[in-house]
This record gives sequence, C-alpha cells and structure tokens, in this order.
Amino acid sequence: MSDQPDDVRRIGHDPDAFEAFYRAHLDLVQRFVARRVSDPHLAADLTADVFLAAVDAAAGYDPRRGRPAAWVTGVARNVVAGEFRRQGRQRTAVRKLAGRRLLDADSLGRIEERIDAERETRQLYDALGALRPRDRALMELVAIEGLSVTDAAAVLGVKPATARVRLHRSRRLVQSHLRPPHPHAVAEAALTPEVPS
Repeated sequence: MSDQPDDVRRIGHDPDAFEAFYRAHLDLVQRFVARRVSDPHLAADLTADVFLAAVDAAAGYDPRRGRPAAWVTGVARNVVAGEFRRQGRQRTAVRKLAGRRLLDADSLGRIEERIDAERETRQLYDALGALRPRDRALMELVAIEGLSVTDAAAVLGVKPATARVRLHRSRRLVQSHLRPPHPHAVAEAALTPEVPS
C-alpha cells in the first residue's frame, strides 16, 4: 500500500484498501500494544480495536499531520489510553469469557511470544515514569515506536522544534535513571563483607 492520503481515507469503505493498510501496519500496531500490556487476550482485543478505530477515523485522515504510520500510531495510543482508563471499571464475566474463546492455542502462543519479546521494553517504562506525561509520550513515540521527531510531534500536536527540545531533555533524564551505579561503588559493595547482626 502506498502512503497516499486517498489510500488511507479509502480504508473505511474499500475492503481491498483496508486489507493493504492492515497488512502494512499490523506489525507496528502489535508491537505498540505488546509493549504496553502483558495479557495476550487483551493485546489481541486492543489490536483489533485499533484497526476498528482507524476505519472509523479514516475519512478525517490529514496527511499534513503525519504519515499513515504516525497516524495509526496515534490511533493506537488513543485506543490503549482509553483501555487503561476503562480498566478501573469492572468488566463483566461474559465479555471476558467471550474474548478468550476467540483465541486458539496457536494464536495465544504467538501473542505470548510477542509479549515476551517486548519484556525489556516494558522495563524501560519504569525509567520513563520519571517524565511528565507529555514528555513520556514523545519519548515513547520516537525511541520505542521509531517515529521521526516530526511525525511524533504531529501525533502529539506540537511543533517539531518544541519536540526536539523536550526529547533531548527527556533522554538525559531517562539515561540517568537507567545508568547503573558507579562501577567503583558496585565493586566496593561486592568486596565489603557482610557483618552478621
């Protein structure tokens, strides 16, 4: 599928355009979701919800706000955020059971493999917790989702120059949280015998 605006706008009414869009962006959406949730059933549901939301929003796609990959990442971000807001409310048992029955063992295994593959990335979110929400979202879109700063700025509705400044500041902060303690301090701790109490 080409990245032409008309191609994206057609996914709401043209099954062939939707299939091409789905195939082109499925891996991106699955990675985005697997980095944020650890339940394979929920990951499958959210992935489907992202594409349903994309179909609903396709007519309003504006190429000036970013390429299709950036646009669908923004849709995914909204869908996942909406799910996290809804998680505070209790789901009914019927919905849980119906969602789980849709996955066969092979599908469940593939989703679990993807979730396992993204485990380290989810650990990065601990370090990202020190950032303000808007800076964290920018860092996720650029460093984890692989969007350009310009595309990430479009998703978040800020100017690219503003995004660059925020990204630079955020990277320094995250690196300081991920950096292990000074090597001498680690060696000293390892060589210091424990004193029984």
